Amino acid sequence: MDTITVNPTMVEQAYRTILDAICDGVLAPGERLTQEGVARKLDVSRQPVNQALMLLKQQKFVCDAGRRGLMVAPLDREFVRWIYELRLGIEPMAAALAARHATDADAEQGRALLAGGREALRDGAIGPLIGADMAFHMWVYAASRNRLFVDTMEGLWHHLRRAMREVLQARDYRKAVWTEHEQILRAISTRDESAAALLVRAHLRNAAISVEVSVPAA
Repeated sequence: MDTITVNPTMVEQAYRTILDAICDGVLAPGERLTQEGVARKLDVSRQPVNQALMLLKQQKFVCDAGRRGLMVAPLDREFVRWIYELRLGIEPMAAALAARHATDADAEQGRALLAGGREALRDGAIGPLIGADMAFHMWVYAASRNRLFVDTMEGLWHHLRRAMREVLQARDYRKAVWTEHEQILRAISTRDESAAALLVRAHLRNAAISVEVSVPAA
């Protein structure tokens, strides 16, 4: 008779809850995490929490705290810079491919995401703004029809969520982000591959500069 394993759904739920708490700033950098404490807060057993924490450690969201176990990893400016360097290499290509392959339905979805971003901008809450920004860029990856863009960036975006929480404190920058998104959407919708790539590259350079200024050094 086979042994019963932990329900994967429970591990996934624990992972997602802890990840969101880290990215949303509920769990602060340097905050100690113990299996017992997290399990108690989530009202689950220690086993799924342990698996979730080990996965988060592999992904650099938590790190060793010596004999004290684990803690929320500090935001690593160099690692964030690496992500932006990767994005500058692949996202203009994704935007050009999106302009080549996007359907009318894709364009309509992009306009809906843009409207959602504008609404989040009016409301002013950081969390929804970050979510809207992530959704827009994931739309560009998906519209490229290259699944590797989606798979590559999906996990890395959660590191950017942490950095963007600092960057989007500046209200003028928030407005600039969605103006640039609107320009990117227009280029993709009109099938202008060259413009889409150039606009995304400029957008990412602006974002990288803001992150460099706002993300504290480790």
